[in-house]
Amino acid sequence: QLPAASSVNSTDIFPVVQGSTGPNTGTTGKMTLAAAALGVGVGANVRAFGATGDGVTDDTAAFVAAAAGFMGGIDVGFFNAGLQRSGRVEEFSVDQWDALFTVNPRHCFLMAKYAVPHLRAAGGGSIVLMSSVAAVKGGPGMTAYSASKGAITGFGRALAAELAPERIRVNVLCPGWVDTPFNQPAIDFMGGTDAQNSVVSQIVPLGRQAVPEEIAESVVFLASDMSSYMTSQIILVDGGVF
Repeated sequence: QLPAASSVNSTDIFPVVQGSTGPNTGTTGKMTLAAAALGVGVGANVRAFGATGDGVTDDTAAFVAAAAGFMGGIDVGFFNAGLQRSGRVEEFSVDQWDALFTVNPRHCFLMAKYAVPHLRAAGGGSIVLMSSVAAVKGGPGMTAYSASKGAITGFGRALAAELAPERIRVNVLCPGWVDTPFNQPAIDFMGGTDAQNSVVSQIVPLGRQAVPEEIAESVVFLASDMSSYMTSQIILVDGGVF
């Protein structure tokens, strides 16, 4: 539900969160709110509104229109919906494959489709797409997830070229291991938390996972004028894996 317009002042920030209900949805909201909190100055009130839905076209179109109408426009898009599934390729179901592509690259396409006109009307802006280090470095059990995240990186670079003449920047963020429930399917595939911790200690030079707030700082950088001469970049935040 949108807050009452009469309650809004010039220091309010409204990160807009849309997603389907499910076991991993808390991560999206937490990271989005963290990014908003880092991106505003002292005295700002970080508040949020959102909606749930199945990501179909009409849902997204109405959601973006409602958000833009309430906020008076859109300057930045951070497209962070995500789904994780793991499994060996010969055991992975077609339904699971389709679910990954329905959520991961499809939400980026739909949000861009309906948000870009608002960024254009604002005279430019920034889009940050959430991909994954899995898009550029595969691993056992990650064929489908890596493919879905790789689609986001390809989409982002093409979108950046398309929108650059209109002063709309597009960059792709690829986190490594982040300590959230989102990764539980991968942890289960690996054999549990102890096995995951062992892998992280071996492959991540910094020897640990990130926390959402560390990824949020990179989102703020890419969304803001601090990165005003950056577009079409694939930014790895992975503790030194690459």
